[in-house]
Amino acid sequence: MKKLKEAIGFVKSYEGELPKHLDDLVDILPIIQDLAKNKQFNADDAITQRLYALLSDDGDLHVLVQELIDLLETLPDKQQSSPVGFKLRGESIVYKNNLLLETGLPNINDLADRYSKAEIYFHQDLDGVVTAIAMKNYLENYGIDVIAAHVIQYGDKEFSVKKPQALGEVMPVLVDFAHGKPVFTIHTDHHDSQSGVEDETSTQFRGARSNVETISQVVSPYDIFTSEDIQKISTIDSADYAKHGIEPDEVMNYIFKLSKTGSVPQNKWMLALLTNKLLLAYKNKPDFLETLVMNSSASLLNIYTNIIKIAKQGGYASPEEMLQNQLKYVDSQSVSKNLSVDGKIIVQYGGGALFKPGSYDRYTPFKIHPDADFLVIAWPMGLVQASCNPFKEERALKGINLGEIAQEVLSKIEPELKAHMIPISVIKRIGETKANDESIGFKTSDLFALYKDNLQNMPSTDSSYYDMVVNIIDTPWEKLTDKQKDVLDTIKVSAWYVIQANSGGHKCITNISGLNFFSRATRNPEGPYKKKAGSAPTRYVEFVKWVQKEIVSTLKEKIDSSGPQNFEDESFEEE
Repeated sequence: MKKLKEAIGFVKSYEGELPKHLDDLVDILPIIQDLAKNKQFNADDAITQRLYALLSDDGDLHVLVQELIDLLETLPDKQQSSPVGFKLRGESIVYKNNLLLETGLPNINDLADRYSKAEIYFHQDLDGVVTAIAMKNYLENYGIDVIAAHVIQYGDKEFSVKKPQALGEVMPVLVDFAHGKPVFTIHTDHHDSQSGVEDETSTQFRGARSNVETISQVVSPYDIFTSEDIQKISTIDSADYAKHGIEPDEVMNYIFKLSKTGSVPQNKWMLALLTNKLLLAYKNKPDFLETLVMNSSASLLNIYTNIIKIAKQGGYASPEEMLQNQLKYVDSQSVSKNLSVDGKIIVQYGGGALFKPGSYDRYTPFKIHPDADFLVIAWPMGLVQASCNPFKEERALKGINLGEIAQEVLSKIEPELKAHMIPISVIKRIGETKANDESIGFKTSDLFALYKDNLQNMPSTDSSYYDMVVNIIDTPWEKLTDKQKDVLDTIKVSAWYVIQANSGGHKCITNISGLNFFSRATRNPEGPYKKKAGSAPTRYVEFVKWVQKEIVSTLKEKIDSSGPQNFEDESFEEE
């Protein structure tokens, strides 16, 4: 009984004001749902009869719950008066309920006068989803109706995403994404740097462990998500698991189950981690994340409930099925020749068999080798990633900065990379691989945001050819003539700047991306698309493996010359 009371939160250690007690009551609902799903009701007649007495229309619990609902409904609604604001030092100040409250979005009142509707573009992860929900809440409080949401992701999906509606009353908003575009009126992000942001865009760039933290607690005049939810979301987005004693099994868990102690804090952590896990498992399902954003309120519990609902309606793989796939995947990776340990470094090539739903989890290597300090993984598509073990408090070593190591490795071949030129035609063709007539596409603004100062043969703005070239770049690849593609063949940028523009990171996690461009000197690949079995590795695959090998070698040298020391509050977010 004590554990049940603790799970509900009705004990002295969880005393608080009325809203806190209501939150604790709401938090117990998934636990009741889980018990109702897994318990056999006819096992004990006495218990079954008592449950009926509690839950029937005239039952004790039914009557009390109905009384609670009736009492809450009699209370007046919170006042949602329209805020009136003025600009001060580049930010907007709004009066609300006779309080002077600061919001981090410049010109929000002017934007609310200008636009009656908005559509939100958000990054494909938990922070992207919750930031979109928070932004939706924020805009709606200013009288702006959010009519649609769209996933945007780094890589070719960045340019294949649906273009905003060509309606003057609809405002395009971008959240939790580092690459801006002129089409967006509002842009918020929490990463170290951003690119492609226009002067006219209303921005809020603030370094934080999550973007939702800024929208909910800084931009908004009042908290949108609870501080408890924000803490958990930020921990997940930054992978700051060691600080909270969270183990790989907890992060990889698919099944809702009571913790052994049954305490409210532990069950709330489980709910947050499970919400993230299911969201990532289903994220590639058509319209899943968009539907989740449009139908969820600012609550992890509500998001979790909607995930379960959408998954059942869509016939997605069940958590139980995905758990079995995951267990088999972990077993296969445990004996894989492509996953090994070199000292304290896990070295992995590719992700293994990823086809069955729910099988892959990026923390699998640390589950298999929990004592490792680092993971260096190479992906055949042209990406090498190095990261620290986020589950170890003593996970890092003094003086080791993975971002600096990546640059040290690339500098070894900087002359060769700068000498290798890549045509803009190749960059545009690859960027628009999945694009269609409704996509944003790869535009001149994207080209300039990434490579403006390093382009060769790009006409200057005062050239008679400038407008013609801009028009060609801004035209969808599939609609270009061969003659127009020939023009793009002449404009080039070195492989060095392509890799630098597509890579990034810091002390605890870093990505070297764009390595697949190294072997692309012509716009169209020669020969059949599919690689023949038994044939030699392609040039860029050999390059990817070389980069991985050099990072491991350099990292080992740093480990040998350094003493143990933790990194302080570093983020592990994967872009």
